[in-house]
Amino acid sequence: QVQLVESGGGLVHPGDSLRLSCAASGFSYDYYAIGWFHRFPGFEREGVSSISTSDGSTLYADSVKGRFTVSRDNTKNTVYLQINNLKPEDAGFYFCAYRYPPITSLYEDEYDYWGRGTQVTVSS
Repeated sequence: QVQLVESGGGLVHPGDSLRLSCAASGFSYDYYAIGWFHRFPGFEREGVSSISTSDGSTLYADSVKGRFTVSRDNTKNTVYLQINNLKPEDAGFYFCAYRYPPITSLYEDEYDYWGRGTQVTVSS
C-alpha cells in the first residue's frame, strides 16, 4: 500500500519561501510520478506541479511557473515543492499524489494514492 506524507507547511509572510516535502513508501514500482495539488479555501483542488521520478521531467501549471520548483531525491523517496515569493493566493492545503506510470500530469483523476495534505497559511 502506497503511503504519502506531506510536511513543511506552516505560517509564512508574503514574499517568503517555503519547501514542502512528500515522502513516499510502499510502492511496487521503481519509478512513478508525483503530483502536487493545491486547494485554496472555498475552491476546488487544482494541480500545480508534477515530476517523474524516472527521468526527472517536470510539469507546472501556468499560474505557478517561475515561482514553484519541483524536485526529487530518489535515494530518500521524497519529492519537494519549493515555493518562492509566496502570495496570499498560495495559502491553503497542499497534497501530493502518486501515479503509475511515471508520466507527469496535473489531472487529479490520473492519480491513485494521496497524502493527507499540509497546510500553508500566508499572512502579513
